[in-house]
Amino acid sequence: MAMNYNAKDEVDGGPPCPPGGTAKTRRPDNTAFKQQRLPAWQPILTAGTVLPTFFIIGLIFIPIGIGIFVTSNNIREIEGNVFMYYGLSNFYQNHRRYVKSRDDGQLNGDPSALLNPSKECEPYRRNEDKSIAPCGAIANSMFNDTLELFQVGNASDLMPVPLKKKGIAWWTDKNVKFRNPPGTDPLAERFKGTTKPVNWVKPVYMLDSDEDNNGFINEDFIVWMRTAALPTFRKLYRLIERRNDLHPTLPAGRYYLNITYNYPVHSFDGRKRMILSTISWMGGKNPFLGIAYIAIGSISFLLGVVLLVINHKYRNSSNTADITI
Repeated sequence: MAMNYNAKDEVDGGPPCPPGGTAKTRRPDNTAFKQQRLPAWQPILTAGTVLPTFFIIGLIFIPIGIGIFVTSNNIREIEGNVFMYYGLSNFYQNHRRYVKSRDDGQLNGDPSALLNPSKECEPYRRNEDKSIAPCGAIANSMFNDTLELFQVGNASDLMPVPLKKKGIAWWTDKNVKFRNPPGTDPLAERFKGTTKPVNWVKPVYMLDSDEDNNGFINEDFIVWMRTAALPTFRKLYRLIERRNDLHPTLPAGRYYLNITYNYPVHSFDGRKRMILSTISWMGGKNPFLGIAYIAIGSISFLLGVVLLVINHKYRNSSNTADITI
C-alpha cells in the first residue's frame, strides 16, 4: 500500500502516523531535567567580589613562594643525609615509543610474560631465539657508570666514603611493581630460557651479589625504569648516611670522585654529571615551585590593582554623568 509523504504532516520532524496510531514525537519529556527547568545559581561578578579575590590570592601566594624559594636555595646548608645523583642531558625518556617499550607483567615476575614478552618491547623483545629479560628500550638503555667517592686525607691517602645502594627506590616500586619470577630455585634458574638486553654486559640475575637487590628488584634498575618527564633529569644513585650528630655527613675537605665510564652519551649529544644534595621539608632543591607561586601571586595582585583603578575611574565618570543630567 503506497503512502503519500507531505512535510507539513510531520509531527516534530517524524513521518505521519497511520490512522488510529500514536503520534511519534522527538520532543523531550516534560520533566524539569529534560526541559532545563532545574534551579541554578550563577554568581554575579562585581568589583566588590572580584577585587578582594585577586588581592587575597596575591597576599597568600607571594609569601608562600618566597618561603619555598629561600628554603630551596638554602638547602645545602641543612645538615643531614646526603643524596648522590647522576644526571643526564638531552636524553628524551618521555618519547612515546620509548615509554611504552616495556612489559610490566614481565617486570612483576609473571612466568608467561618472562618467556613471551609484550610486542611493545620490539625491537628489544627477543635475541638469539630467546626472550630478553628485561625487555624493551628503557631497560636496554640503563645507566651503568660506576661512581666512587673518596675523601683525601692529610697524607693524600684516599679514604672511601660509604655509599648506600639500598633505599634509593620508591617503596611501591620495590615491593609491588617489580618482582622476580616465583620459586625457590637460584635466581639464575628462574631466569632460564632468557637472555640479557643487547647493551648489557651481564644478565639481570647478576646485577648484585645481594639476593634482596638482584634481578628485577635491583634498585638501580628500578630507579632507571621510572622514566623522566624532561630531557634533562637526575636520578638517585646512592645515599650517604649521617653517622652521628657529632660528625657531619661530609666534613669539609678535599674529595676525589672516581668514575668508571661505561655509558656513552656522544650518540645523542648528551652530558653526564654527578650531584650531591641534601633535602629539606619540601624535598630536594627545586626553585621552580617557589618561582611559580611568586609569579601567580604577583600577577593576581597586579590584576587586582589594575581592575581597582579601572573600577574607580568608570564609577566616578558614571556619577559625574548622572549629576550633569
